[in-house]
Amino acid sequence: MNKPLRRIAIFCGLLMLTLLIRDNWLQYVRADELASDTDNRRVAIERYATPRGDIIVDGKAVTGSKRAERGDFEYVRTYKDGPMWAPVTGYASQAFGTNQLENLEDGILTGNDDRLFFRNTLDMLTGEKKEGGNVVTTLNAAAQKAAYEGLKERGKGAVAAIEPSTGKILALASYPSYDPSTIAGYSDDDQKAWNKLQKKNNPNDPMLNRALRETYPPGSTFKVVTAAAALEYGKYPDPDEPTDTPLPWTMPGTTTPLKNDGNHPCKNATLRVALQWSCNTVFGKVGSEIGNDKMLEKAKDFGFTTEHFTPVRANASVFSEDMAPSEVALSSIGQFNTAATPLQMAMVASAVANDGSLMKPYMVDKLQAPNLDTLEQTDPEELSRPLSEENAQKLQSMMETVVEEGTGGTAKIDGVKVGGKTGTAQHGVDNSEKPYAWFISYAKLSDGSSPVAVAVVVEDEDADRGDISGGGLAAPIAKSVMEAVIGNRK
Repeated sequence: MNKPLRRIAIFCGLLMLTLLIRDNWLQYVRADELASDTDNRRVAIERYATPRGDIIVDGKAVTGSKRAERGDFEYVRTYKDGPMWAPVTGYASQAFGTNQLENLEDGILTGNDDRLFFRNTLDMLTGEKKEGGNVVTTLNAAAQKAAYEGLKERGKGAVAAIEPSTGKILALASYPSYDPSTIAGYSDDDQKAWNKLQKKNNPNDPMLNRALRETYPPGSTFKVVTAAAALEYGKYPDPDEPTDTPLPWTMPGTTTPLKNDGNHPCKNATLRVALQWSCNTVFGKVGSEIGNDKMLEKAKDFGFTTEHFTPVRANASVFSEDMAPSEVALSSIGQFNTAATPLQMAMVASAVANDGSLMKPYMVDKLQAPNLDTLEQTDPEELSRPLSEENAQKLQSMMETVVEEGTGGTAKIDGVKVGGKTGTAQHGVDNSEKPYAWFISYAKLSDGSSPVAVAVVVEDEDADRGDISGGGLAAPIAKSVMEAVIGNRK
């Protein structure tokens, strides 16, 4: 072979080798990346070529699929009572992708999960269409409806409810909300609906999952954590022992007295009376004397400062470190930098109700194959133990006094023991905004079991400032949620 031909042959050989390397790089090294690329339209077409599996509540699907009316997607996602369930399901949109359970369990719902490989292979051999599996939730439909309808009457807020003994999430409501069906397709109408839902175009931010992703100052509901610290660290082991709390009480390092809301018997009040009437002076002084490090430690025991995955992510709640004693005092009554999600405060009530054991919250009970075989089952798991059983029962007694004789009377349920704590959380520059109304609670049945713990926060912008209270706005919603769960149990 002469020299020019040899050079051409070598060059062509190198080209072939480059093509082979490129082909293998695309097919093997970058296969997963390309398969999940949002710009790869063939992936989206394949995802909507068959009906998605469903998200199940109380044995019934709250999602569905229907034939698309136009375009190259064969099926489009549908939702039943979409706004009520949106904080749980999220959305599955041909145009905007997926979020929340629709995203986290997309492999099961589309039938592409590796655990469905053998079934999909068999379907391919038999000519059957691939099917998606189901996501069976822990949610209680009656509790969710009670939570959503209660918030709807108030205008804005969130509810989280948990089964204390297992950590199962029974309700997760946020209002205002949105209907995922309106953005499920790929049309100009869906684009318009999407634009209307964006925070920049809608200050109410209906796509915000307030139950998991909004952290609010918890106000006086945080006093339950401070009371737990006082019991656990031996500051006041007896809830009926008078505290050394003058009235007025000036915060350490300042000339500023901490004020109480109303003319209540807060001077030297016991922990029980202080919780009953929500005495800022008692809990501010107790928290300040316990100190920043131990208060932070106890807050962490209840789940603060950590993100929680249900499997949908919940924001980390906040209790700060390196604070001055006066700041610790304010933080110990749920003000200053202290902030919590509704899920977090439901966890606080749940731990107290469950005799001091905090169970990891979760909302997916099991994942099912298309033939309803169980692929994965969630087992309850203890997250921490913020209280001893003895101290938890002391705190239960205190919270029950709040409902029976104190600020939480609107949460009473005939024939059921209810423990609770009200809260009115100031916020805004110089506390200029209307406060948030909080209520956390649990219900105990005659057999000693506690089927539900609830946290409610209400942002009622239409209420008169003087009428805003946890007992007036939030406690009735909590009561209706608890009644819904108890009614199901019966």
